[in-house]
Amino acid sequence: MSDFVEPSAYFDEFDIDEFPGYAGRRRKAAFTLTMLWGSTLLLHLVSWGSWLVWGMTLVLSTHAVRLLFARPGAAPALMPSVQPTSTVTVPSQTSTVDKETWAAWPYVSVLVAAKNEESVITKLVDALCNLDYPTCRYDLWIIDDNSSDRTPQVLNRLIQEYPQLHVVRRPAGATGGKSGALNEVWPNTQGDLIAVFDADAQVPADLLRRVVPYFAQESVGAVQVRKAIANAGANFWTRGQQAEMALDSYFQQQRIAVGGIGELRGNGQFVRREAIEHCGGWNEETITDDLDLTMRLHLNGWDIQFCLHPAVREEGVTQAVALWHQRNRWAEGGYQRYLDYWRLIAQNRMTPSKSFDLFVFWLMQYGLPTVALPDLLLALARNRVPVFAPLTSLAFSLSMLGMFAGIRRTQQQAMWPSLVQTLRGFVYMFHWLLVISAMAMRLSVRQKRLRWVKTTHLGLEDDLPIDISGEMP
Repeated sequence: MSDFVEPSAYFDEFDIDEFPGYAGRRRKAAFTLTMLWGSTLLLHLVSWGSWLVWGMTLVLSTHAVRLLFARPGAAPALMPSVQPTSTVTVPSQTSTVDKETWAAWPYVSVLVAAKNEESVITKLVDALCNLDYPTCRYDLWIIDDNSSDRTPQVLNRLIQEYPQLHVVRRPAGATGGKSGALNEVWPNTQGDLIAVFDADAQVPADLLRRVVPYFAQESVGAVQVRKAIANAGANFWTRGQQAEMALDSYFQQQRIAVGGIGELRGNGQFVRREAIEHCGGWNEETITDDLDLTMRLHLNGWDIQFCLHPAVREEGVTQAVALWHQRNRWAEGGYQRYLDYWRLIAQNRMTPSKSFDLFVFWLMQYGLPTVALPDLLLALARNRVPVFAPLTSLAFSLSMLGMFAGIRRTQQQAMWPSLVQTLRGFVYMFHWLLVISAMAMRLSVRQKRLRWVKTTHLGLEDDLPIDISGEMP
């Protein structure tokens, strides 16, 4: 097992004085907001402002066409099954002969940070301890982060049932949130690969056999498994989240196919041990550990791949208020990584194609929503069309086409139902405009307090079977 590397060890190579303190986020956020709003005003006042926007639209349209017509690479071959129906069985107490048989298979350490998860933890542990993978080649670590419900009692029972289950208790006052919980455990594991799941994850039995082969390519530092919503049929919000997941999975594959960046999504992420050591572990100064690690991996020269099938299902939030809080955290964490690592990005620590891809999606995801309100107000005041209308139209069109293609790719349904789901999902996605604009203003005036803000899991799901793709039929 490799020695643990302190978080600052590798970032010292970049000569950044404030790493890993991540100081000045509010100042940098205020400066960015001022520049975006000031540029919007300038473009409205100068005669060539609209022409500049049209020029940017033309350049980005070319990139959009490349994205839409890119062909994602084929998934690697599935590893053979080790279930009792195969020639060799792998019981919980694996024999010496069996251990020698499976010695070439990468060892996987599965980590789950859990806090007050009594409603879902039993189902998760049962699934993860019965994966179709040699039991001598993987183990499961549950980090109980000072739960106040019956989670500790449930885990005490489960640890007697499953020899490969390890439980680590964190005391009250432990810092670092989910990142701190993961950092406390992963240095003590022996996995060649570190897998991370949320407590509400529903994991297909063959997942490891499908994901592990991606790491045969030495440049791959991590793999993200597609996520799907377990209770997608509950209401408008969960159906919207299902369409949102389809959109995300589509652009993940397309961006990787054109040399852009793949991104981690927390639940269902696999990281090569060497890569996480290179990055110094998970960053405890962020509220979105997955998005921050995405940036660190790419800046350190690693690639992230995406596994389309099967999906890891998770519980979608069912109320608008809960959705607002969850998406605000996601948006702020995603925005913070640009503020934290902007100098390393500007130094082109990644490949040119990755840097350009990162800029395009920053513009689409954060830049345009942030300038939407001042652009609209200035347009109304001057009785003109918003200056960013061409770019906004491109972003909307690309999102709709991507969502439709993603739904067709992941759900295997007819065209008209896919179109209806796309239109509903497109309406749902408008909440991001409010989330991003509000977040950008709030972050400029108020520093975020770093703490673990988790979504409450109730064990909700649709009463439908799961097919091989991990989607509802």
